[in-house]
Amino acid sequence: MLGALGLSPEHEAVYGVLAGRAQADSAELSDALHLPAPAVEAALSQLMACGLVKSTPDGEFAAAPPALALGSMISERREALRTAELALVTLAEEHRRAMAGRAISELIEVVTGVEAVRHRFAQVQRAARTEVRFFVTAPFVAVSPGENSAEAQLVAQGVRYRVVVDRAVLAEPGVVAETIDSLRKGVEVRVAESLPIKLVLADVELGLVPLAVEPGEEPGAVLLHRAGLLTAMDALFELVWRHAYPLSISAFGEPTTEDAHGESANIPTALDRRILALLLTGLTDQAVATQLDLSLRTLQRRLRHLMDLAGAQSRMQLAWYALRHDWT
Repeated sequence: MLGALGLSPEHEAVYGVLAGRAQADSAELSDALHLPAPAVEAALSQLMACGLVKSTPDGEFAAAPPALALGSMISERREALRTAELALVTLAEEHRRAMAGRAISELIEVVTGVEAVRHRFAQVQRAARTEVRFFVTAPFVAVSPGENSAEAQLVAQGVRYRVVVDRAVLAEPGVVAETIDSLRKGVEVRVAESLPIKLVLADVELGLVPLAVEPGEEPGAVLLHRAGLLTAMDALFELVWRHAYPLSISAFGEPTTEDAHGESANIPTALDRRILALLLTGLTDQAVATQLDLSLRTLQRRLRHLMDLAGAQSRMQLAWYALRHDWT
């Protein structure tokens, strides 16, 4: 928990034990934490230098009050971050002015290799101050579903995430589960019939466009700085976003006890609503059945029941009725 303040796990462990005791010597701490004496002594020395621990007249050690000691460190870190943010704004403006007169070749950076692409993928997101936008398509080469750790952190910090998913991607293993998780975190997700490219945009300052590669070739991506081409990517995303189908977490609600009524119910169950939501994104019957752990026969039987409830003669009529009557 205190890693953000520059403390190692050993430092935090020693301070944690001391905070729960009036005082203790290094031998007691070593026994309590099952750490070698030199490691405990080194941690105590560092903690004393930080003002988190003080020595007592009888040669033991005591923790400084957390509210005072840690509060001071947190305030210092906040001030340092504010200073860094001011420096970032100044440097970004200087960089923008410098880039304005540079050649096109200097506005585009080609990144090659899986690790390099992963690094830039995370770096571009963390550069965003207000919004990150994605086009998600298959195949997943550098970053697989569930591996984007930056998303949860940035959403929690107030950065808006808008994601457009290629319809075919929803049939990939684990993608629906990750989509539901993203929706719960506050990510806005829509589905498009097809997407022309993969894309990551950070505000209107940076863009990352992974390159299509043949099997066996080194993955690559193009990093775009603020320029006309990035403006075109911005316009493309907004155009696709306006016409994509929005997903909501309510459409993916977990099955409840109402599902026990099965097909005899006169209203769609929670499972029925999930089926409809997935079908409306364009997934095949088999893909929906796989995602929901149903047999294809069970899925189609439930759909037939829904068509009977709606008085629909076709899937298209069922979709129209479902949307109009808020079945999804």
